[in-house]
Amino acid sequence: MDSHWRLYFHNWVSVLGLAILVLLALVATLGPALAPFDPQDIGIAYRALPPGMVNWMGTDELGRDVFSRSISGVRVSLLVGVVAAAASTLVGIVVGSLAGYFGGVFDHILMRITEVFQVIPQFFLAVVLVALFSASVFNIIVAIAILTWPVIARLTRSEFLSLKTRQYVDAARLSGASDARVIFREILPNAMGPVIVSGTLLVGRAMLTEAGLSFLGLGDPSRVSLGVMLYQSRPFIQFAWWAALFPGLLIFLAVLSTNLVGDGLNDVINPQMVEER
Repeated sequence: MDSHWRLYFHNWVSVLGLAILVLLALVATLGPALAPFDPQDIGIAYRALPPGMVNWMGTDELGRDVFSRSISGVRVSLLVGVVAAAASTLVGIVVGSLAGYFGGVFDHILMRITEVFQVIPQFFLAVVLVALFSASVFNIIVAIAILTWPVIARLTRSEFLSLKTRQYVDAARLSGASDARVIFREILPNAMGPVIVSGTLLVGRAMLTEAGLSFLGLGDPSRVSLGVMLYQSRPFIQFAWWAALFPGLLIFLAVLSTNLVGDGLNDVINPQMVEER
């Protein structure tokens, strides 16, 4: 395993992604201590100031410090991305594990349900769900999790179909292990590699979805997120472009870093693919 992890750290692009992601996580964790101003503090006399020594990223149309708001925005966006991806991965693992292990009619029913969620236009469904149940961080997380779990379910199912015929699984059954023990103690740990990689990629996808919803005015109005900042800066982008530039750049870095980390984890889990490059 140590040699596999060397593959990750030999890939400078993946290391860069990990460094950016760790930095963003630290910013989100230490946000209140790092922010020089209250992100909600309005100062009409300081409206639309360009980046300078006092306001590093300038101020928005209401005189609010963009740097302080961006720090709070990173926290909310990462929260949505991580929690939504974790919830989606958990649901997908349960559905995929049961379908792949038991097979037959049970597999057929679960996969047809999965396909129904896959053929529905996902972003449109997210817009409808958030609009119906109010725009809050919790509802946005639930909507994103509902949309993205089928990807994990199908991946987990394919891993289970391959692994459940292995000799160590047969040995566990012959020893009297229950189905639950075989699923969660024998097969699932060996199927988690590709699932973890896919779950990592879902973090970036969830952040993009949250940003898209917020850009359409469906973000949580009581919380500062990067998507909400983009939405609020639209009417003033011609004379206060920095209010949209910095939140957009942070979204780009957050999504890019999660994708690069996922690519590096894929090298760790599938070293033979690296050797073939």
